[in-house]
Amino acid sequence: MITPLDIQNKNFKKTFRGFSPREVNSFLNEMIDDYERMYKENIEYKDKINMLTDQIRQFQTMEESLKSTLLVAQQAADDVTVNARNKAEIIIENAEDTGRRIIDQSRDDVRAIKEEYDYLQKELFVFKTRYESFLKSQLMSLEEYYNSESRGKTGNGKTEEVDLKY
Repeated sequence: MITPLDIQNKNFKKTFRGFSPREVNSFLNEMIDDYERMYKENIEYKDKINMLTDQIRQFQTMEESLKSTLLVAQQAADDVTVNARNKAEIIIENAEDTGRRIIDQSRDDVRAIKEEYDYLQKELFVFKTRYESFLKSQLMSLEEYYNSESRGKTGNGKTEEVDLKY
């Protein structure tokens, strides 16, 4: 391959009419061949450079897209985490409220049952007192009946009828 230095240093023999046409044509043909080869290689290299530049752009675009996707994914993960924490706090608050309501309802139920128990104890006491009074009055009635029975006997062995009213 001819280098630029070879072209610069090339000396043609001088002839009667100047340089030897054969040497000049041979050198030019050699230069044309090398130049064509280099020109083709240069075009191939430029094409490769363009292709590689396009690939670099695609990779850069993909890199930017991946970065963007990662940021979106991170934000989504953060949002999910925040939402999950918020929902957990709401569930806990609701559970605590429900627990308080259940405890309050239970206290109210216990209070109502205690009031009913106290009422029933009073009713039982009233019933017992009335029943006791009734029994005492019946006993007194029976005593009066037996007392009157024993007074009501006549000497002939007959008994008088006594009307008991209840």
